[in-house]
Amino acid sequence: MPGIATLQANQNATIDATITAISPVRDVTTARGPSQVADATLQDETGTITLTLWGDDAKRYSVGQKIRITDGWVKDYRGKLQISTGRSGKITVRT
Repeated sequence: MPGIATLQANQNATIDATITAISPVRDVTTARGPSQVADATLQDETGTITLTLWGDDAKRYSVGQKIRITDGWVKDYRGKLQISTGRSGKITVRT
């Protein structure tokens, strides 16, 4: 499986990583209405990336968990790569 260091903007990706930090949950208003968002820092042996967690996912995960993002969407946000579940991706906790 490719590592974080190989990710590029505007592509789907599946990665395994560990959550090393999570920002406080913030309330936001989107085009779809009010929601909550938090940013998690993910790390593997090749690098780090920010995972954007929306809605219920913003409170579902904790530092130290090992997760797999399947079919996540990578984008460039203010010059840094971020990954999210996008429309079809999912996050699973690995043991």
